Amino acid sequence: MSSFRVILLTLLAGLLVTGCNTVKGVGRDIESVGEAGDRAL
Repeated sequence: MSSFRVILLTLLAGLLVTGCNTVKGVGRDIESVGEAGDRAL
C-alpha cells in the first residue's frame, strides 16, 4: 500500500509542477492534492 501512495504522490507532484501557471492555480492544485491524499488513505 505504501508503494501505491508513493506512486500517487509522485504523479500528483508532477501534475502540480506542470499545471501551475498562476498563484490561484497553485492554490487549487495544493487543495486537489490534499483531497486526493485523503481519498488514498
